[in-house]
Amino acid sequence: MHDEHHRSHRTGWMRAAVLGANDGLLSTASLLIGVSAGNASRGTLMLTGVAAMAGGALAMASGEYSSVSSQRDAEHADVAKEIIALRERPEAELAELAAIYRHRGLSADLAREVARNLHEHDPLGAHLHDELRLDPDALAQPVQAAVTSAGSFALGALVPVLPMGLLGHNTRAAVTVLVTLLALALLGGLAARMGGASSRRAITRLVVLGAVSMVVTSVIGNLVGAAV
Repeated sequence: MHDEHHRSHRTGWMRAAVLGANDGLLSTASLLIGVSAGNASRGTLMLTGVAAMAGGALAMASGEYSSVSSQRDAEHADVAKEIIALRERPEAELAELAAIYRHRGLSADLAREVARNLHEHDPLGAHLHDELRLDPDALAQPVQAAVTSAGSFALGALVPVLPMGLLGHNTRAAVTVLVTLLALALLGGLAARMGGASSRRAITRLVVLGAVSMVVTSVIGNLVGAAV
């Protein structure tokens, strides 16, 4: 027996976790690097970091919940339409399912037989799976996405907040940049491994974008700090 371990069932929560942690790391680190470049005090940096962590986590949770709720509403609407169609015109739905199987390569007789067998067993499940590509047991989970996104954002934001708050003026910016880039590399590698993708590509993408973001905010912080 050959076991294949697929990862597509992880897509929803993994996407929320990766986006949340990435945003927490990068947005908070970039903000703190920019403020630090303007010669802000340790107290100001800590206040900035904590506010960014709390506000960002709540914003991520709200955004994910709204987005995934809309997706779930659309899925429920599709399920309701399919239930009505199966009740009011079962023969037309049976023909529609058979046409799907013919399009995939089955003969007309075999497609009709398969469609009829599935209709006798679970007509709604057959149409949701083969017509709408929906799994009724794995619909979008807005609460799961919101909690995952908020929690991962807060954890990601904590990485740059700690060195900025604990270290001295001469080392905190450099250490924050270093630990942020390392954390982005670890995050990219972990996400790629879980999703079965290329680790090198994911790590490179996150690290390069993170470095560019922190350089830009540092330059802006220097300019604004000098002006005020």
